[in-house]
Amino acid sequence: MATATLDPIAVKLDAMFSATDSDHDGYVDWSDYQRLIDRYLSAYKIDKNDRRAHALTAMYQMYWMELLRHADGTHRLDKEQYRYANRAASVDASRFNMVEGLSHAVFDIMDIDGDGTISKDEFQRYLKVWDITAPDAMEAFHEMDIDGDGSISRHEFIRAVREFFYSPDLNSPGSLLFGHLGR
Repeated sequence: MATATLDPIAVKLDAMFSATDSDHDGYVDWSDYQRLIDRYLSAYKIDKNDRRAHALTAMYQMYWMELLRHADGTHRLDKEQYRYANRAASVDASRFNMVEGLSHAVFDIMDIDGDGTISKDEFQRYLKVWDITAPDAMEAFHEMDIDGDGSISRHEFIRAVREFFYSPDLNSPGSLLFGHLGR
């Protein structure tokens, strides 16, 4: 009996596609990202005129344009196009380094009190934004807290996002952002 080889990056991108496709129509389009931005602003109680809201929106707009560019998409992407475009955009920093740019904008939203770290409460809001309900989802917080100080620093968060996009290890801290995958 032959077994299929598990592509860990595809598994993670498929989880992100499912979480982003908030209207469950089988496609991701700008309206899905607008709803995601709105969920961030609501969960973290940030006014749409706040500089962090503007930065988050700008980063998601740039990210969306890069996805469309890499997938030759017009206005929406199916799962295969989304996977392909994310892979391409994550390594193509010729116009916009989406992994770094978006990570910093999201961190700035998550760090409600501006102390330079993400607390457990701030991380739980992140899980709510993405509608992540896996029982082991908070495990990601503890795994991302590499130094064990009870919070996630900017460096730890950016490292985790890099792992999400680049690490083939489904058990790396960043690979747990949507809970344990590929089991």
